[in-house]
Parts: sequence; structure tokens; C-alpha cells
Amino acid sequence: MAEIVLEADQLTKTYKSGSGSLTVLDQVSFQVEQGATLAIVGPSGSGKTTLLGLCAGLDVPTRGTVKLMGLAMHAMDEDDRAYLRNQYVGFVFQNFQLLPTLTALENVMVPLELRGERTALSRAKELLERVGLGSRMEHYPTQLSGGEQQRVAMARAFITSPRILFADEPTGNLDEENAHHITDLLFRMNREQDTTLVLVTHNLELAYRTSRVLIMRAGRLAEDHQVTPA
Repeated sequence: MAEIVLEADQLTKTYKSGSGSLTVLDQVSFQVEQGATLAIVGPSGSGKTTLLGLCAGLDVPTRGTVKLMGLAMHAMDEDDRAYLRNQYVGFVFQNFQLLPTLTALENVMVPLELRGERTALSRAKELLERVGLGSRMEHYPTQLSGGEQQRVAMARAFITSPRILFADEPTGNLDEENAHHITDLLFRMNREQDTTLVLVTHNLELAYRTSRVLIMRAGRLAEDHQVTPA
């Protein structure tokens, strides 16, 4: 049986709203096995991004539990969650989140430099070549197109060989052609590194390239189904 790398159990998130409260996520439970690809879809306000943030340890649930690599993140403080993310997790965001004062090469190096690893430079160069940006390494984010910035962000995400990659609308700010290229690259690199992929998207074409789709409605998990390969 494949290893369970992510386990959410009765995840609930409630925010105080004036004199009352607002529940944006309500008792969501699921497990993800090593190497699986999973998409979370649903209308705006359905709790997709909140769910992703809880699973990645960027926030803590009001109730319920989340385990990453068998470790209970909900019970950790922020420093311990940050350490766990640095060891096992990669991120790709809709707005790229590159550091504007660093070159493409320096941005990709950051996760390994935080670990103190001496291979950061050679590994970053290798990955930028891999995503087709070998000639753009010394460019700053403002000198790169949206598609190029997202390729830098993907190289950064994969530099640590993460066990699990969280992607939040990875094609949301890209035109159709660039979105297609980024999607192909994401799944190819994910497959090559045997990374578990969990992504939030409004793009159903992207969602149905994964092996499993969770459909959220009004903060609840409405559907959970396997995808038959085309």
C-alpha cells in the first residue's frame, strides 16, 4: 500500500465576523498517497484556497487535524511548521511570489540556501536549463514575462525535490498558450521526481489532468472522484 503523505480529518475553519462567525471550511476529510496528483476545484468562496493553506501548514484549523508525512502540523508552532515545509514541501502560486531584488538564478537558489546546502548554485542552474531559461538566469523578475516568471517559480519549487507540491492557481495569471506550456512542464517535472501534487484551480482542463478531483461547495467536500486517464 502506498504511503499516506497528507491526511486531513474533519478540517474546519471559522472566522469571527462582527458579533457572529463565518465558517469557510466545514468538516473536510481526505487522504493523499505518495505520488498521487489531486485537484481541488469549486466556485469562488467554496473554501479551496483555505483548504490548501491548512494542508500546507500556512494556517491552522479551528477544529480537526492535518498530518503531513505522518506529522501533526495542527499541533506545531509556526517555527516547526516552517521547518517541516522547508524539508518536504514545494509551492507554486498564481502571482509567482518571486523576490524582486533577486535574479532568476538567485530566486531558485533560496530554498537550498536556507538549508545551508552547497549544491544550491549548480542545482539552480540545472533546473533553469530544465525549464528553458538557461539564457535568462541573470534577469530580474520585472525583466521576465509572466510565463517565464512562473517557470522560475516552478524551478524554485522543485529544487528541494519536495515530497509534496502545493500549487494555487498555477496558470491563473497566464494566457492560454503559456498556461498550456506551464501545465505540461508541471506534470512532467512532477512525474520525473515522483512528487505528490495537490493543486487548486478554476481550470477544469488542468484539473482533469490529475488522477483525482475534489469538488468543494460552500466549504464542504461535495464530491471526491478518481479521474480516468484519457
